[in-house]
Amino acid sequence: MSKGLPKRSEDYSLWYNELVKKADLAENSAVRGCMVIKPYGYSIWEKMQAEIDRMFKETGHSNAYFPLFIPKSYLSKEADHVDGFAKECAVVTHYRLKNDEDGKGVVVDPDAKLEEELIVRPTSETIIWSTYKNWVQSYRDLPILVNQWANVVRWEMRTRFFLRTTEFLWQEGHTAHATKQEAIDESVQMMNVYAQFAEEFMALPVVRGIKSESERFAGAVETYCIEALMQDGKALQAGTSHFLGQNFAKAFDVKFATKEGKQEFVWGTSWGVSTRLMGALIMAHSDDQGLVLPPKLAPIQVVIVPIYKGDDQLKAIGVRADEIIASLKAVGISVKFDDRDTYKPGFKFAEWELKGVPVRIAIGQRDMENNSVEIARRDTGVKETFSLADDLTAKISGLMDEIQESIYNKAFSFRADNTRPVDTYDEFKKVLEEDGGFISAHWDGTAETEEKIKNETKATIRCIPIDAIAEEGVCIYSGKPSKRRVLFAKAY
Repeated sequence: MSKGLPKRSEDYSLWYNELVKKADLAENSAVRGCMVIKPYGYSIWEKMQAEIDRMFKETGHSNAYFPLFIPKSYLSKEADHVDGFAKECAVVTHYRLKNDEDGKGVVVDPDAKLEEELIVRPTSETIIWSTYKNWVQSYRDLPILVNQWANVVRWEMRTRFFLRTTEFLWQEGHTAHATKQEAIDESVQMMNVYAQFAEEFMALPVVRGIKSESERFAGAVETYCIEALMQDGKALQAGTSHFLGQNFAKAFDVKFATKEGKQEFVWGTSWGVSTRLMGALIMAHSDDQGLVLPPKLAPIQVVIVPIYKGDDQLKAIGVRADEIIASLKAVGISVKFDDRDTYKPGFKFAEWELKGVPVRIAIGQRDMENNSVEIARRDTGVKETFSLADDLTAKISGLMDEIQESIYNKAFSFRADNTRPVDTYDEFKKVLEEDGGFISAHWDGTAETEEKIKNETKATIRCIPIDAIAEEGVCIYSGKPSKRRVLFAKAY
């Protein structure tokens, strides 16, 4: 199964694209720039979605749904917002088709032009804040803690599975608060929710931080983020949470009566993660044999492969497998018995390795005679013979935790080994070219310096780490004073 998979060391980009296709995660669609997420890939996204949604609800949020279409005039109401998204918007101009007079299919009916064009949702701040105007009258109506699961469209010329497609799936939270501090606390809380999900479920260590002004979300006062490091040394923004101040409240005149009877504008936030997390999961952990999935997000956590000759042996192994499946499912472990008679065991081993199933159990005639099974771990490739006189369910349950921790520790060590402090611009360029990874360096805080470094090296400021300690220094580029280090990297 993995014979046609390129090596990461030879062509990381090709390896990634081929892995997505060969592991049955997604494929290109007939619509340029869009993808089809296949059942196996979507089942991973569903597990992500379920856990994130649970975490949202535990923090007091509820789900709602808002329109896909946004009146064009809405985007004009917040200047920074429209500037940030104008070049990515898909626009609906007509509402009807008609038969071509030449009999060659259908054409747009020129008489069906919309009075006002509609924008296909690139993000929902404008349509949601126009709605909040109707929901908010007094302090008693606040806070509003709403999330929606949806698709969005941002026109892309260069696309890559999960990381950058014209249409993608995501969630977007939109909250409204009576005070500035409540909104800031909400923004920080959601960044931490994302970080907790990434680390505990994706086994992905992340850096919590604040974006520089030029990297902020269009229309935000502050953008909080989590940044992850991929195996090719590039960074990936895995989630963002935005403190919107009163910008959208003012744009849509969303006011509330305080306890004292005064009229004040509402304070807002928005925050989101997308199917980009699928790309992060693939690139952070997988190897030249295929996917490596953390058990907490694997659609199939254990696969049982029978090795047999004839129907009688398969039937006997099937009885043993049923017992194992029942005991594992009883403790919440998902299991598949691969009894397909159209493929040999070797093919099945390679296929499930490619698909990243955390644990494989093989049962052959000798295993039946010895009352044992062979257990193989996907993350390390280690195999062992396990006696069924012992507690197999406890063994597999323990392995789930071990593998989850092992995958995280490997990614954490990789990030630690590939985060380097530099003090000069020459050293910065050398490390960036030869090693990549996160580069911790002093920056003078100006957009001008940030832009020059980006233009000359293609590296951007990924974030100002939340836990960065004050450290007097000088900017690597301008030589001007700097109060702390920031993280630079080339990024997806």
